[in-house]
Amino acid sequence: MKNRYPLECNIAQTLNLVGDRWTMLVLHEVLVGRSTFNAMKQELTVISANVLSDRLKHLEELGLITSTIYSQHPPRYAYEATESGRAFTTVFDAMLVWGRDHLDECYKKLVHTDCRTEVEIGYYCPSCETRVDADAVAPEKLTVTETV
Repeated sequence: MKNRYPLECNIAQTLNLVGDRWTMLVLHEVLVGRSTFNAMKQELTVISANVLSDRLKHLEELGLITSTIYSQHPPRYAYEATESGRAFTTVFDAMLVWGRDHLDECYKKLVHTDCRTEVEIGYYCPSCETRVDADAVAPEKLTVTETV
């Protein structure tokens, strides 16, 4: 994929990896349990087979999904999210909540499975062991010794 954003920014660098058309939607399909090419193609009706195949290969190269062959002739694969891929669940959850609050037409909601009430996204500080309001968090540039 293209390195479109030559910026020292986590958002820009993440978009360099997964910001191409269809990539996030394909990852989302894997995360919600559609593990085969045909199941994903059936859900993402307007994606071409070539693009779907390309995005699955790319996500595997990034280490966000893994594939396991389940049929030799013809070769067919089952896809599963890795730990790193599963971490995108919080990104998708935040997008669902944003859509609920800001889109004219909302298609999904994020609910508490026990009581079916819509949930809110929150911040938590493990050092203080407390919930933190959104206006009390801010991005901070890492120093050279903090970078990984």
